[in-house]
Amino acid sequence: MGEFLQVTEQCSGQSFRCKAGQSVLKAMEQQGLKCVPVGCRGGGCGFCKVTVLSGDYSCGKMSRVHVPPEALAQGQVLACRIYPLTDLIIECRPQQPAAGHMNEHTTTKAMR
Repeated sequence: MGEFLQVTEQCSGQSFRCKAGQSVLKAMEQQGLKCVPVGCRGGGCGFCKVTVLSGDYSCGKMSRVHVPPEALAQGQVLACRIYPLTDLIIECRPQQPAAGHMNEHTTTKAMR
């Protein structure tokens, strides 16, 4: 129950621990890391899209608009809705919010 898994962000090389059963986004936020923009935290807005380069995970419900089946097959997922089963290597490619949406979502800075 106290198992931790390692998540590494490929571009920055930064790693963080994620509790078993915890979403990648929540683990990032709890450790004060800021890799991806944060929106609804519920799989509907698509702001926290990442690509899983290696490792196994389970998925919660995600908007098919933001993660269609072909994107999911390529490892593109929402960080708020994936739960690591093994250590993961992810790639964060934050999307730029559309004009007029800047005040509707909290945007975070890249990891240091």
